Amino acid sequence: MRATTLLAMTAVATIAMPAAVRAQVTPRPDGAEARQGQAIVRVVALTDSILRVRIGRDGAMPEDASWAVDRATRARSVAVTPAADGFATKAVRVRFGADGGLRVEDLAGHVISADTGPVRFDGKAFTLAKAMPQGEHYFGMGDKTGGLDRRGKTFVDWNTDAFGFTGGEDPIYKSIPFFIGVGGEGGSYGLFLDNTWRTWFDFGHRDDRTLAFGGPDGPIDYYLIAGPTTADVVRRYTDLTGKAPLTPRWALGYQQSRYSYMSADELRAVAARLRQERVPTDVLWLDIDFQDRNRPFTVDKNAFPNLKGLIGDMKGQGFRVVTITDLHVAKAEGQGYAPYDSGTRTDEFVHRADGSTYVAPVWPGPSVFPDFTQAKTRVWWGDLFADQVRMGVAGAWNDMNEPAIFETPTKTMPDDVVHRIVSDDFGRRTATHAEIHNVYGMENTRATYDGLRRLAPDERAFVMTRASYAGGQRYSVTWTGDNLATWDHLKLSVQQIINLGLSGFSYGAADVGGFAGGPSADLLTRWFQIGAFYPVFRDHSAKGTPRAEPWVDGPEHLAIRRRFVEERYRLMPYLYALAEQNARTGDPILRPVFYDYPAAMRMSCDQSWTFTLGRSLLVAPSPSPEQPRDYDVCLPAGGWYDYWTGQRAGVPQQQAGPGQIQSATQATGVATVLGDRVTVTPRIDTLPVFVRAGTILPRQPLVQSTAEVPNGPLQLDVYPGEDCRGDLYADDGHSMAFTRGGFLRQAVTCRMTDNGMTIAFGARTGRFAPWWKQIRMVVHGWQGAGVVSAGRRAVAAQGDAAAGTLSFTLPDQRKAGDVTLARQ
Repeated sequence: MRATTLLAMTAVATIAMPAAVRAQVTPRPDGAEARQGQAIVRVVALTDSILRVRIGRDGAMPEDASWAVDRATRARSVAVTPAADGFATKAVRVRFGADGGLRVEDLAGHVISADTGPVRFDGKAFTLAKAMPQGEHYFGMGDKTGGLDRRGKTFVDWNTDAFGFTGGEDPIYKSIPFFIGVGGEGGSYGLFLDNTWRTWFDFGHRDDRTLAFGGPDGPIDYYLIAGPTTADVVRRYTDLTGKAPLTPRWALGYQQSRYSYMSADELRAVAARLRQERVPTDVLWLDIDFQDRNRPFTVDKNAFPNLKGLIGDMKGQGFRVVTITDLHVAKAEGQGYAPYDSGTRTDEFVHRADGSTYVAPVWPGPSVFPDFTQAKTRVWWGDLFADQVRMGVAGAWNDMNEPAIFETPTKTMPDDVVHRIVSDDFGRRTATHAEIHNVYGMENTRATYDGLRRLAPDERAFVMTRASYAGGQRYSVTWTGDNLATWDHLKLSVQQIINLGLSGFSYGAADVGGFAGGPSADLLTRWFQIGAFYPVFRDHSAKGTPRAEPWVDGPEHLAIRRRFVEERYRLMPYLYALAEQNARTGDPILRPVFYDYPAAMRMSCDQSWTFTLGRSLLVAPSPSPEQPRDYDVCLPAGGWYDYWTGQRAGVPQQQAGPGQIQSATQATGVATVLGDRVTVTPRIDTLPVFVRAGTILPRQPLVQSTAEVPNGPLQLDVYPGEDCRGDLYADDGHSMAFTRGGFLRQAVTCRMTDNGMTIAFGARTGRFAPWWKQIRMVVHGWQGAGVVSAGRRAVAAQGDAAAGTLSFTLPDQRKAGDVTLARQ
């Protein structure tokens, strides 16, 4: 598939804006434009760090409209300082070359991005090429395969039903034409090509000095986002394309699924076993077999005679039920099938080029497809969820929305299928599927999300999608599709979720255990351990494969899997605070190590799927998970603790003498060595997890679901170090009350003193009353006894010399105040 792209690139004619005449630069209050021949290059500063670049063919600019960036955002601008060859903002300098090529620098003169020449045209197709520095690496592009780093590879954006995809297959389910360059002289930057056609990106595959991208048609409209840090880029990209809404807290719990649980009795049995085995769980999923003949918005009354009652019973046991709703509507004329009848009556389905309704086979047989580029069709679709909302269905699963079509070699609609665009600020017109294909799945989820919000306006909507486009994070969480039960896919899943997070989709998941095939006992156990740190944690498997519920491989493996699920629930206050942070800032929940620790890019350990959960927890699986040999983990400078033991995990390099090695930690098999490198001996019953020194980590007592109120104090584990801080966030977990002040947010910090430590609780904002009445503090790395005081009151404290901790309990700290710890 990538070879096809390379051939297409080779075929691009060398027709370009002629360089014989120097490009004329015309200043604008918000940027500048250069004209050469019949082409116009217009650069506008939306902010000091975000540039919008539009190139008009034949002297005319393309339509100013977008599925990804809303009108108000596109209309933003800042005043610039003009120059003879371009302009400057408070963060970047833009220069046009003699040939109209673009060069962007920071104010110190470091190159952020530089064209190697002007845009090239070949009929309607276009190619842009930029210099690719030797030390620059590339990330993002959604859940593309091929490893973590995009350098040296080529990708095509064309949403594709890719059942059982391999680790190097492309394209797959999503098209997110956004990447981040990391390691160049100007720091990190991002580039988002807002073009929904079958675009392509070559990160030095054909020429290791050139980063090229283009498309067969459509607007040349891209955004260049200056950093200098990766975090700056991601936050600004989500400023452009939107931030994911705060998920309901139950969506962060463990989720059990299979294709399919075939009856109400089977679902009840699975739920009962989960509670019997004490595996904390929040969500049960129903795949297509709960429906009547696979028809969306129906229920098989023989297998599920009382779905509303079933859902109510499950909710009483702490389970939410999410149901699948694919977008193909059965063509069932005269059969009383309401979605088809109502959609036909109001003309909601896409058409063929000859004007007839497009019909194609999918799971229900001959099917028709909603025309989601019409605002009225999205409303019609969203209203179809009314019965599910009344029954208490907790969320919607939009699958097969690439869209997937059976019995056709392309696996999707023909390019000439016609869509009607009556939406947003687009001019009213028709468009072929070649233009709409990559946004079709996103507009499907938009219709679903908006419908659920409209039908239950005070509840947070939960939607999961397989296909999407840039900006789709505004409407749905996502997963990586129909993966395989292999060690390679386990590793690939983390790389995909990292790149999804860098591409705006912070809520990423992969089918734990693998969808197709069947995992070995060790593979499923290791996948549970790593999946416990995914943003969305769902165990899912296909028909005809071995069962993959937690208990399938016996009590020893069940015990390990249960322990990691339990740890996720203990970490729920931390995880939920990360979700709230994502909603405000766009920061991913699961991150590459270099996101918060840029120097990690220069470390020598294999970090191909080491990751952090927030900035504070670092998870370090083996680079070769199927092998039992030792491996090294590089921990960023600043100090780290072993999560499981609370002991320091490593010797700061400046303090370490030659050959200095600490003893192995029995609980994890981790032996620390010089500097910030530790050596790990893999064991199936554990996974190396480290806590950043300078972390205040909130944890809670164990519950069996988020519907259960924790019994006991909130625990704050304090790991002393520089920039010592933590965040508390709480709300009711499901409603929109948090948008009206119904939340709690509080910062907690610590600083070392000559004789101990001071812990400061900041002022609270919001009016939500939390579940905890007390706070248990556990200070790690503490030697000897200690005296604790809160204000003028002495607080009883207990020291543990073996663990190196000092522990004490406080009343809930509703007001700002300090707690002082002094060594004895």
